[in-house]
Amino acid sequence: MSDTPIATLSVSPMRRWFGVGCLMLLGGLLLAVGLGRGHAAPGWQMFLIVFGLVCVMMGEFMRRATAGRIELTEDGLRDGDGNVIAALNQIDKVSRGTFAAKPSNGFVLVLKQPMPRRWAPGMWWRLGNRVGVGGVTAPAQTRALAETIEAMLRAGG
Repeated sequence: MSDTPIATLSVSPMRRWFGVGCLMLLGGLLLAVGLGRGHAAPGWQMFLIVFGLVCVMMGEFMRRATAGRIELTEDGLRDGDGNVIAALNQIDKVSRGTFAAKPSNGFVLVLKQPMPRRWAPGMWWRLGNRVGVGGVTAPAQTRALAETIEAMLRAGG
């Protein structure tokens, strides 16, 4: 099998910084409100501070995840570091319908067997026997990747 990518999926700088910026801005606003004066309930203030910190952390996780790319090879889908997202022989079908529970601008791979949970915010997630690809990715690139996977599944099966 070849290790050469057949197709790649990456995030444009504008989409990346818009997504990361929104999370960071939300976190900053929640922290500002939570650390401000005049709160009647300390529990509410603590909730705002914790949720603000979580949003800032998620923004950082998204910044790191969207710096990479997703590659499709003859073996399957992997991230830019070479970690396997889904092996091609484990993919049962591609779900990209309008009402499918999928990421924004993306698609879902249904696997034959469950795999460990993993998540790269804004790029992909894996939960049980489903892998969602998309988020802040460009719709045209994501659609082309899904169509290529479907064609490979038809040719192989």
